[in-house]
Amino acid sequence: MMLSACLQEAKKLPPDDERDPTAYGGPALLSRPAGSAAPPSAPPEMSLSSSTGSERSATEARALKIHSEAERRRRERINAHLAALRRMIPDTKQMDKAALLARVVDQMRHLKRRASEATQLTTPIPLDTDEVSVECYVASDGANSGMYIKASVSCDDRPDLFAGLVRALHGLGLRMVRAELTSLGGRVRHVFVLCREEEGSAGCGGLRALKEALWQALAKVASPDMVTAALPVVHH
Repeated sequence: MMLSACLQEAKKLPPDDERDPTAYGGPALLSRPAGSAAPPSAPPEMSLSSSTGSERSATEARALKIHSEAERRRRERINAHLAALRRMIPDTKQMDKAALLARVVDQMRHLKRRASEATQLTTPIPLDTDEVSVECYVASDGANSGMYIKASVSCDDRPDLFAGLVRALHGLGLRMVRAELTSLGGRVRHVFVLCREEEGSAGCGGLRALKEALWQALAKVASPDMVTAALPVVHH
């Protein structure tokens, strides 16, 4: 009896494709296709931003440390160079940096000026060819002035050369005021600054004759072939 009642109730139910899913009091449950994966869950934004900020802070800290170390080494080098300058230049131990650098600039200008003066006074190196030159100039020292002769001799070096040149100068009544010598590779260059033993004006003709005689005397000692093979180099 009960079985027949249940069958009759089952016949009254509609087919599955016509059945209303809301008839059971809730939403329909759709089945997931086979093989499909669940959608990924979004990462927490708070955790990502915190990690990025920590990495940036660490990078900035490393860069700041490197910059500080480089700056410290730079200051140490500057202080070491300033200490070296104070040791080289007198009376600068109590100077500040600006005053010390100003003193260094003055010292460099002074040394440059001295080097220029020394270069002008340096005797040129010996020439490759035999040569004798004679020139005259007037030197003035306040109220005093005088005529001087500058003679230059370039030739092969030999033991009796200087003594022969000195004898030639004395034979013409000339006195040495200064003598310079440069030797290189077996060649020698003598430069003499001369004045007359007896002061007084010899006139243009007498001065020209003296210079020519001096040239002949020096050329004969330096290289006898020059006397006949070359004309005297005399500057008026």
